[in-house]
Amino acid sequence: MTTTENTNASAVVASAADIDMAAEKPPVVLVHGAFADSHGWGHVAARLRATGHEVVAVDLPGRPGAPMDPGKVTLDLHRDTVVDAVRALGRPVMLVGHSFAGIVAAAAAELVPESIRTLVFVAAYLPRNGDSLVSLAQQDPDAKIGPKLNIDHEKSIAVVEYSARAELFANDGPEGLKAKLPDLILDEPLAPLATAVSVSDARFGQIDKVYVRTAMDQVISPAFQDKMLEATPVRSTVTLQTGHLPFLTDPDGLAKAIAGAAE
Repeated sequence: MTTTENTNASAVVASAADIDMAAEKPPVVLVHGAFADSHGWGHVAARLRATGHEVVAVDLPGRPGAPMDPGKVTLDLHRDTVVDAVRALGRPVMLVGHSFAGIVAAAAAELVPESIRTLVFVAAYLPRNGDSLVSLAQQDPDAKIGPKLNIDHEKSIAVVEYSARAELFANDGPEGLKAKLPDLILDEPLAPLATAVSVSDARFGQIDKVYVRTAMDQVISPAFQDKMLEATPVRSTVTLQTGHLPFLTDPDGLAKAIAGAAE
């Protein structure tokens, strides 16, 4: 065999190996939290794709990418949006939920546990049956977001005080990010935040779980993250030295944590 033939053969083998590697890695479905949309995942999604994962970032109903009257948005609708994204991939996925999306991901996993390989909670609420964002947030005295929330019942939205947004969500971030962040924070449909999630030991309880803990978080305090982990043990915990938005302030660390959860 000539040198050229050897080179071509090696390229074919390497290409086949890359395909096999990608096929072995589970798809990743990323679900944003409250006051956000799918765009926040951009840096992390790019890093995961570079390592061979297929990645889908979901827009929950009630934001620019999935517009809907906030008064018509429900937790069940959030759940079904995620379930549709998971089923469309055709094989078990890593389902990643940030913040409030820990509740959404749990609801989706309860419905289709056979489609979930691993649940990854990122600075997220880790619910038990009957919990809601509101009920859990009320148990977190160290969180600083409560006094900065304005509830507009007429418009069916929750609004974060504009001047508080940068320090609440990205207290660890650079000044450039803090300057831009207030305009990126969205108003949130109200009803899903107060809706209790239904999960069971037989379904949600049997799914592999990993938690990414955020040690400087002011929205879901580190102490309350630890309290939830005591109540619902997970396979492993990774701690990042960030505030509530590690996908913006430490995308390398978060992408590594998510990819590591597949191993």
